[in-house]
Amino acid sequence: MNRRVFLDSSFWIVLRDEREPGHRQAQRLMQTLLAEKNSLVVTVLVFAETHAYFSKTPFRSRQILDDFENNPILISEPVSPADEKTAIALLRQQHDKNYSLCDAISFVVMRRLHIRQAATFDSRFRQFGEFEIIS
Repeated sequence: MNRRVFLDSSFWIVLRDEREPGHRQAQRLMQTLLAEKNSLVVTVLVFAETHAYFSKTPFRSRQILDDFENNPILISEPVSPADEKTAIALLRQQHDKNYSLCDAISFVVMRRLHIRQAATFDSRFRQFGEFEIIS
């Protein structure tokens, strides 16, 4: 099966931080996604959030850079000015939610690319309600 799956920063963080409760679960999911030859999609904002989380740990910081820079199966989808504008409008419309701008841009990019599944440990993706959460 070859499908596109969006990988959120919470997934990368849990995957790379052995102290996180879902670490083994994230490892198993990544193995499955790779075995199925899925296309794995991120944005530069996901990369930035993930790198920021590990920035004080030199080994992990380098590992994250390698994950995103030297990974032939990872697609870094550019965020357009229209995506940014749509995400800001979404945040204004759903002001009762606590989505971050990164979350909103992820939702908008997933909509634009017709991606239905997200690998995430972030409850806001479930709260948004449009995507199947795999984790």
